[in-house]
Amino acid sequence: MIVINLNVMMAKRKISLNELSLKTGLSPTNLSILKNNKAKAIRFSTLEKICKALDCQPKDILEFKNNK
Repeated sequence: MIVINLNVMMAKRKISLNELSLKTGLSPTNLSILKNNKAKAIRFSTLEKICKALDCQPKDILEFKNNK
């Protein structure tokens, strides 16, 4: 299972959803879906914008968890 840890990185960077939306140009609705781990997919371009805005790596946002 792939987990999206956007909420964790946002808390570490002390940035709100609206501020991240302004920095990335992504809608608050789409960011909220990612933040709440409800997304089924993510575009590389979206991931790139988030990583630039949060000054992080994709591995900080995406995590693989084995469901054994």
